Parts: sequence; C-alpha cells; structure tokens
Amino acid sequence: MIRTILSAVAAGALLSLTSCTQSELSEPPAPVSAAVPPPVVEAKATAPGAAEPVSFEEQNYQTYCALCHGEDRAGYANDSAPSLKTATLFGVSDYPPTLATAYGRPGTPMGPYLDELGGPLTMTQIHDLVVWLKEQAGVETFPPSEEMLKPVQGDVALGEKVYRENCAMCHGTNGEGHGPAGPGTALGNATMLATAPDNFLRLAIAEGREGTPMPAFKTMLNEDQINAVTAFLRSRAQGWDAEEVSYSPPPSLDDIVLNPEGADPDFELSEGRYIDSKQLNAALEDGRKMILIDTRVPYFWAMAHIKGSLPVPYYSSRDEFIEKIPNDGTWVVAYCECPRAAADSTINKLRALGYPNTAVLHEGYAGWTALGYPIAVGKVE
Repeated sequence: MIRTILSAVAAGALLSLTSCTQSELSEPPAPVSAAVPPPVVEAKATAPGAAEPVSFEEQNYQTYCALCHGEDRAGYANDSAPSLKTATLFGVSDYPPTLATAYGRPGTPMGPYLDELGGPLTMTQIHDLVVWLKEQAGVETFPPSEEMLKPVQGDVALGEKVYRENCAMCHGTNGEGHGPAGPGTALGNATMLATAPDNFLRLAIAEGREGTPMPAFKTMLNEDQINAVTAFLRSRAQGWDAEEVSYSPPPSLDDIVLNPEGADPDFELSEGRYIDSKQLNAALEDGRKMILIDTRVPYFWAMAHIKGSLPVPYYSSRDEFIEKIPNDGTWVVAYCECPRAAADSTINKLRALGYPNTAVLHEGYAGWTALGYPIAVGKVE
C-alpha cells in the first residue's frame, strides 16, 4: 500500500513555522514545576594561560546528560544512551533533538527535561544546549528547509518486510528498542514518531549514526526500500500493533463541533486561558461539546494529531473558519507543538472577535504525546 499524506508544504509556511518556534524558544513561559532548578553560572575572569571557563551549555550537559551519554558525548556510559557526537543527529534541524530532550521518550530511560514536565530546564536552555551539541559535532546551525520537512512516500507493506529483515534485531520486533543484536532506538515510541519528521528518520536509515552501532543502510538497501521503511515507521504512529493504518481526513468546516449534543466542558483555566492535557482528555472521553483546532502547519497535523482536531495553521486566513464557529458559547480549544505560542496567538484573535469560551492546551501537542494520551494520523491533500 502506497502511503500518501501531504503534498509539499509551502515555503512561506515553513518560514512561518521557523519564526513561530523561534518565538517560543526565545520567550519561554513561566515554569509550572521544576524538580531541580537549573544551575546558576557566574561569569569569571580568565587568568592568563588558564583554561577557558566552561559555558552554561556545557555545564548543563555535564550536569544532566553526561551520566548516560558520557562526559565526552561518545555515548553508552549508562542505559545504552547513544552518542551525541553524531553529525546526522542534527542533519535535518535543531528541533528533533530539542523536542527529544524536552519531552523525553516515555517508556525508556530518557525522561523529559522540560521544566513544565518536571524537568530542570526551560525550552530556551534546552535549545541552547542542542545548539552547543550541534556545534561540538561540527554542524552549522540552519533553519529547517521545505525539502527537509516534506513527507516521504513509500510502500508500507514493503517497509514492514524490510524492517523485519534488517532492523528488528536491534530495534525490536515491535519497535521497543534494545533488540537481541544491539541497543537500537525504540522506533515505536509514540513521542519520537510525533516529533520527528520523515526525513529525520530517513536520514538516520540512509546515513547511519557515526560513532554508534547504527550502520549506513544506503549501501545495503535501495532508495525504494529506504523510503518504504520510513513510511512503515510513520504508519506505526497510532501503535505498533495497528493492523490497518487509519488516516483521518480533516473535519469538514460544516462539521467542526465535536459532540454537538454533548454537555459543555467544565474546564478550570489557569492564568485565565490554559487547560492541561488531563482536563482535555477527560472532556474528550466524556463526549463534551467543543471545537478543537491544531494551529501547526498541516504537515505536522498529518504526522499525528489529537483526534477530532481541525488543522487551522496560525498563519492562515481564518475568515472561513471563523464564519463556521457558532457564537453560542461553544468552547474552542487550540494547541500547537512546543508548547503554546501559535495557539496563544490564535486564541487572542478569537477573544478579540468576541469568543470568550476559548482555551489553550498548556503542554502543547508534544507534551500531550509525552504524557501518553491518544493520537490520530491525518491525511491532507
């Protein structure tokens, strides 16, 4: 079965995505909780002939990462944590490793380091740490390109066969990682699949991860096979045991209200606008009436999203969408990736237009998946 998800994302959309994410990184919200406060690094004068002072980012690495990834970033110090010297880890953009650090890999030893999930670092600090790691690996910093964020088309059935024959021995029969032949990454991890673009997966398959047991399969598999494995992995976003992948089309603008006969949600807002994932999931499970909008670019909605959400990119014209919102007090909940800037912008505009019953998902989509709540896979033509 040939997987088709989304045609090329417009270049302007990608520029908007980059600026949105940078905005989120440059203006982190006040932390909700923090298990360990980040270290305070005081600037010190360097005496002639003395070693350069350790940077804030390097100190954070030694404090939080070196135990498992090694003091020299070579990996495998504990819990089979991989090398962070690997250039291909940063080959698509800063954001996959940033999100991996922020939201962790639930079900693996890699926990979330974002303060809002109980970790010690803000999103800005995490991104700065990733940029430092990237520089240490000899990779220049660059924004994600349109080409890098395009979906990879491939034959899912062929990909499953190639995976069983070439990947399962290290990555596990069910993508659980740590197979009998090696400490492979848990490729079935829902958070990883929700935050890693197709070309991040494809690059790792084709080029390998230098300094790790992961070889470059471009010398062993042809392009169709590599694309097929990438498509197969993407198809597992709904769960490794999914027999038939269900690609949800976007809701019709004439049918945007979820559970129109249901009761209104009993949301308890923090800071006058935020709800957490637990509240939203409970309301969805109870069949409460609401409109749920995904403010990310459509490709990310297609990768994975909260079931029932409508893709309404934050940069798009909302006139047609707004015309369909009933002005009867129906709740509108918005979410974005990591974690709130685009959703905040959308809700601000709705409130200015007279829609008071509006809320933002506080943890964002990546936080939703990191907490283990259900997702769906989309299809946008």
